[in-house]
Amino acid sequence: MIRVSIPADPLTEPTLQRVQALGRLAVAAQGGRTRLERLFQQGAAKIRMPTVTTGALEAILINTAGGMTGGDRLEWEIEVGTGAAAVLTTQACEKAYRSAGGVARIRTSAQVAAGGHLAWLPQETILYDRSALHRRLDVDLAPGATALIVESVIFGRRAMGEVVTTAQFRDVWRIRSGGRLVHADAIAYDGDVAGQLSRAAVADGGTAFATVLLIAPEAEERLGRAREIVGETGGVSFWALRGDAQAANGKLLARLVASDGYDLRRRLVPLLDLLNAQAALPKVWST
Repeated sequence: MIRVSIPADPLTEPTLQRVQALGRLAVAAQGGRTRLERLFQQGAAKIRMPTVTTGALEAILINTAGGMTGGDRLEWEIEVGTGAAAVLTTQACEKAYRSAGGVARIRTSAQVAAGGHLAWLPQETILYDRSALHRRLDVDLAPGATALIVESVIFGRRAMGEVVTTAQFRDVWRIRSGGRLVHADAIAYDGDVAGQLSRAAVADGGTAFATVLLIAPEAEERLGRAREIVGETGGVSFWALRGDAQAANGKLLARLVASDGYDLRRRLVPLLDLLNAQAALPKVWST
């Protein structure tokens, strides 16, 4: 028997294109303002800096691929210099689409020097049915550095009739201050997402949630007002960070759970306005 191998026809069997993207941003304090020091963009990762009147530099992160699916890779690397302040957000909600195979991965790492401030304020991530997304956030704060961090997730948009029954989502945070681990977080949903969200201890039927973390000397002062904003469908806690490196800092952690994205944003926006003392919430949040 003679076996003949026929190569695949690229016109009939196309290779699926995958996102491999990397964006790097470094800022430094100069003349009482925060200015761009270094910028690197690769693939679908783009960074734009609108003109702002405050001392903090605002950067908008853009994924020109329009979303993530199985096999995609997106990475952001951020450096905030001594005494500098940066507010980072995204142009729109990141979207994780149905995966035909594999997992989409997003990784963000940030280093903030002494006296620096980072506001990591991406808009919500929307997960679609049968999507698979793994996300990781690593932030290293030098002694005296502060940070405001938020990540929020919506399992399908109810107003659009989107229902997520099965998906895979993992989110890992590692936040260090003065070389010490001060916050570790890990969330995992796999398989029957609808069933997991229906549990009272998870989301009680809600489809949207957010985690907000503030590490700053004024964190405890914001506790009472933050609890009023979050209300009963969530919670806010405060811890004093002990040790020489973090003696002046505190940690405020808020969890918000909502029935949908609209209800989530209705409380999330005033909470971020309260906690982001360095600058106003980026305009893209209201457009």
